[in-house]
Amino acid sequence: MDSDISLDRPGRPSRPPVAAVEHALPEIPPALRRQLARHDLLLPLLRRSVVATAVATVTLSEEERKQAQQAWGASHGIRSAEDLQTYLAQNELSEADVLWQAELPAKLERHCREHFLHRAEQRFLARKNQLDQVIYSLLRVEDGALARELYLRISESEADFAELAATYAKGPERSTRGVVGPVPLLQAHPSLAELLRTSRPGQLHPPLRIDRWWLVVRLESLRSASFDEEMQKRMARELFEEWVEQEVTQQLRQGVAR
Repeated sequence: MDSDISLDRPGRPSRPPVAAVEHALPEIPPALRRQLARHDLLLPLLRRSVVATAVATVTLSEEERKQAQQAWGASHGIRSAEDLQTYLAQNELSEADVLWQAELPAKLERHCREHFLHRAEQRFLARKNQLDQVIYSLLRVEDGALARELYLRISESEADFAELAATYAKGPERSTRGVVGPVPLLQAHPSLAELLRTSRPGQLHPPLRIDRWWLVVRLESLRSASFDEEMQKRMARELFEEWVEQEVTQQLRQGVAR
């Protein structure tokens, strides 16, 4: 929101941490549980309840709260107090509900940092091969002789890779003029991924056969994942999401046992 619009009333003291039990999901009656499950709402509800309980005691500084409120207001198009009141009425929310929504991303980030950041590097090292990003040019056809001809035309600079891909490629890369990526390296077929991993940027390879296809491939760039600040946050968030899924699974088992 704009700086002159606040979700908190001027002069209101900082709110104390809310007990986690306040955000705990009450037991859902069996009939309602079946209806939620039928409409694919049970799992999202359980996940959000687990998240809410996890961050319930996280306390933000006044500056963090202000930034969170401004970010929420900007993302929801709230530019005035009247906009806020209209939004509350349309969504049947209280100001306390909106405050909670606005501050949730910042609370999540702090919770992940405090509880999962110490395991982030270990996860990164285990997942590094999956995190490397690659950009390559690809042209696939079913005729080996045609693939060889196209490879020679490109290697001898008689034709442009992009133009040939747009004309001859039989895969989805035809619409991108042969360019694939950036995508995770391991998203490619294992044989293609290994070829790309051992290539140098700009290297064009002779036709490679995979299943019924003949591939002409050129590596454009390989971006090795690094354990920077953003990657630390990403790994910590992944660990948190795994924990949430474990908690939801446990709640589902308990629900079935009742």
